[in-house]
Amino acid sequence: MPLPLLDSKLPDVGTSIFSVMTQLAQECGAINLAQGFPDYDPPLPLREALARHILTDGHQQYAPMPGLPRLREAISQKTARVYGVPAPDPATEITITSGATEALYAVLAAVVRPHDEVLILEPAYDLYGPAVRLQGGVPVYVSLAPPTFQPDWNRVAAALTPRTRLVLLNTPHNPTGAVLTPADWATLADLLRPTRALLLSDEVYEHMVFDGAPHASALQHPELRERAFVLSSFGKTYHATGWKVGYCVAPAALSAELRRVHQFVTFSVSTPTQHALADVLPDTSLYDSLPAFYQQKRDLFRELLTGTGFELLPVAGGYFQVVGYRALAPQEDDVSFARRLTREAGVAVVPLSAFYHNGHDHQLVRFCFAKQEATLRAAAARLRQL
Repeated sequence: MPLPLLDSKLPDVGTSIFSVMTQLAQECGAINLAQGFPDYDPPLPLREALARHILTDGHQQYAPMPGLPRLREAISQKTARVYGVPAPDPATEITITSGATEALYAVLAAVVRPHDEVLILEPAYDLYGPAVRLQGGVPVYVSLAPPTFQPDWNRVAAALTPRTRLVLLNTPHNPTGAVLTPADWATLADLLRPTRALLLSDEVYEHMVFDGAPHASALQHPELRERAFVLSSFGKTYHATGWKVGYCVAPAALSAELRRVHQFVTFSVSTPTQHALADVLPDTSLYDSLPAFYQQKRDLFRELLTGTGFELLPVAGGYFQVVGYRALAPQEDDVSFARRLTREAGVAVVPLSAFYHNGHDHQLVRFCFAKQEATLRAAAARLRQL
């Protein structure tokens, strides 16, 4: 008997561009500045703590579904300290997830129903739109204009409808490095006040804001906090993207809905890893030092790209540099240019069109500068040969 045909829920979605470019980099022996991961280790105290909990402390079984209480308590204290806000209740308002990616998906699965609209500012992380569609929701896209990629709040206001279930924002922004300000949050609060729309604020690069500016979190706006899921990533903060541990801060009622889904997606997150994170989280120096650490990498990489022909767009936060290449290849689309750069120059990048639902091409590509200095210098030396 022939197998029944399977109608795909995402027939237009292929393999992630990050996986594609990483594989191409491996095939070509290229330096991978495409995928957003560091090429240096997590802090030694964190690695030592993980080894201790694996080897000697016997923490090998399931953690509680919402996360270890001691880790949630540490997150509560950190949140209050960093943002100057009332500490979230660790029992009811903080949930540990398998990376921020799982948190994103679980939030969307928890709150988006068929035909609900989700407002997405793009370019956007490529999970957002497909995850909305998998819930039967309708992504509504509002474009951010280069070179600054700051929100046009009039366009956001025009996109809101009675069917808007959720507004999904990301700051610092991947892929562009743009950041939201307290004034932006205040404007959004004004727009959402007469609506029942919720807010999903993806803040995984929260400790990477540059030039002396603090990160402005949705948690700091009391009105928005009441309707917001705010996501963070230990993988980004501690250079441990492969550990896949993140968390969501949300009011108790919203957290309860998130947990209804989380328990059936991963149930719980690696127990020894949570213990290790709880051990080091009180050491504030490990994240207080990150803005200067990454600003140095940003500034070095921008200096190294001087004279290469790339147009450097501003980077206020995160660990990505967007560049224009029109002076080098005025007629070439960004996917072709990214592939050629990988094959011929030996440096892998991501085309910015991959962050648009319709593949819009501004002739821009994204580099990741979360790399060792030697890696950045080697990549720049190759790029100067273009």
